[in-house]
Amino acid sequence: GHWCYQSQKHELPNCEDPRKWHLITTTCKGSKQSPINIVTKNVIYDSSLKPLNFEGYDVKGPSKWNLENNGHTVKATLSTSPKIGGGGLRRKYKAIELHFHWGVQDIHYLPGSEHSINGEKAAMELHIVHIREDLSDITEAKKNEDGVAVLAFFIEVGSQIFNCCLKPASTSNLSQDWTVCVTVVQDLNFPDFYKYDLAKYYRYTGSLTTPDCHEDVIWTVFEKPVELSLAQVSQFSMVHFGDKNSTNMVENFRPVQLLNARSVFWSGTSPLLPPAKVLMLVPILTYVLSSLFQ
Repeated sequence: GHWCYQSQKHELPNCEDPRKWHLITTTCKGSKQSPINIVTKNVIYDSSLKPLNFEGYDVKGPSKWNLENNGHTVKATLSTSPKIGGGGLRRKYKAIELHFHWGVQDIHYLPGSEHSINGEKAAMELHIVHIREDLSDITEAKKNEDGVAVLAFFIEVGSQIFNCCLKPASTSNLSQDWTVCVTVVQDLNFPDFYKYDLAKYYRYTGSLTTPDCHEDVIWTVFEKPVELSLAQVSQFSMVHFGDKNSTNMVENFRPVQLLNARSVFWSGTSPLLPPAKVLMLVPILTYVLSSLFQ
């Protein structure tokens, strides 16, 4: 069966919406599903959750991006494989893709993050999917209990444009009538961008948030959101699920799942500040957005 989001049901009445994903794969009804609502009063402080180590995220020079509308989200893959380690992870993990989940522009922008904190959702959510560095691909990673790790960043609507390099433009070339675009983005310099606190995050064991809903995914959900302007966030709602005559790609998120017997851990306030190169993570987001909307 074909899976879809609730926002697609009127156009594709026979597709399986999130409530019925378990009919496609039974794992989607498992006990360790994502996303979840993080209740801060119930999180457990874990002193071993130090700041993550980021390798290869401080990209210099031109960078190639494979940008794809896969019918469910906007996905990007890098020509290189940045890595993460530390932060309570027992191994190093290499990035294989990043993608977004978002809401819809109405009278006001309705939030579309997948995770929530104390019941509050953000405008969007960015996922950077990693697999163990010694494994070849996601299929191989799913065969290992610690094979997949995802970084999640909330994106909220701010009063100012995140940086001058983002230009509102047409997203018509992201309709599904083309599949993959390779674009080269020049190195960008951001000496004064906001210093995001990457030392504070939540950690729990969950699943991928789309079928096959593979479990035993190590989730790192950062507290501090990235800010984009309303104009920038709204650009995503101009993408279509299919061709230009199809439904706009909106509300492409899975509802929160039961926590069940799991615990959510918190890194707390750490005296160790992230190394300077970690702060290059935010321009990575900028690379993607400026590529999509030129």
